[in-house]
Amino acid sequence: MRAQIAIAAWAIALCLAGASRGQGLPSELLEQKTLEKIKAFDRQWDGVLGVAALDLTDGRMLSYHGQVQFPQASSIKIAIMLELFRQVEAGAFSLDSTVTVAPEQWVGGSGTLQEDLKKGKTLRLTWNQLIDKMIIDSDNVATNVCIEKVGMQSVNRTLKQLGLVHTRLQRKMMDTAAVRRNDENISTPEDMVRLLQILFDGQAVDSTLFYGQMLDIMQKVRGGMRAVVPDGYPVAAKSGSVAGVRCETGIVYLDKRPFALSVMSGYNGDGSKNPVRTITARVLDHFERLAHSNAYGHRTQGRR
Repeated sequence: MRAQIAIAAWAIALCLAGASRGQGLPSELLEQKTLEKIKAFDRQWDGVLGVAALDLTDGRMLSYHGQVQFPQASSIKIAIMLELFRQVEAGAFSLDSTVTVAPEQWVGGSGTLQEDLKKGKTLRLTWNQLIDKMIIDSDNVATNVCIEKVGMQSVNRTLKQLGLVHTRLQRKMMDTAAVRRNDENISTPEDMVRLLQILFDGQAVDSTLFYGQMLDIMQKVRGGMRAVVPDGYPVAAKSGSVAGVRCETGIVYLDKRPFALSVMSGYNGDGSKNPVRTITARVLDHFERLAHSNAYGHRTQGRR
């Protein structure tokens, strides 16, 4: 009898302890609402959508179709830049050394180098200049020169070593034959935010100068994220677009709560606008509330 009474008392104590603790935190409900907002936007979006947002403070992931592979367009240039810096760190070449770009290396699409090449000019640029052109201007000529330097296999080997198994560089820029073969440059939203976490944490290269330089270059990109985030918060991002595809991956340096965000879309209708701004606004609002409230949702700081 005493044993039964003791067990009953123990069970009551557990119930009371559970009641005092509650069944979770309001931040989990906020996360659900944010995902519902993204889903609501997707329902009226004329295309398909994938989103991942990674809290760079605690590693918590918000994911909506985050494991689906999408074309990366120019966002894949982040991975190419990373491999360039890794090879520079290994002593393969110097960022200050020069390279010749000949007229026969012309390709169309984004960028300005093609204009000089079309005129028959031979260009000499440093690797620093080519990386800037590739990321800031999204120059396709510069990108292909960079791919030739490091090699596709090396880029993909590094991605695999970093655990980014769904991300692949499979073609140069403007290779329409490769596109028709489905040799697309691909990744998932979750892979891309993890790639930026690796850069943010300085895990990709040993030199703090190098990983800091990569993010500094990305801060000069003017894409959809930068257009939405208040000026007081730096943004390091790389956008991309090809027919039917809009995407962007970046870090928003929100005070107390920096986060990485990747927005990808495909099969977009002819009249579709870029989804990056709307999704960035939704996700920024989520992290802004987390950053400026306590763990129970009590606001501690006003909005900027």
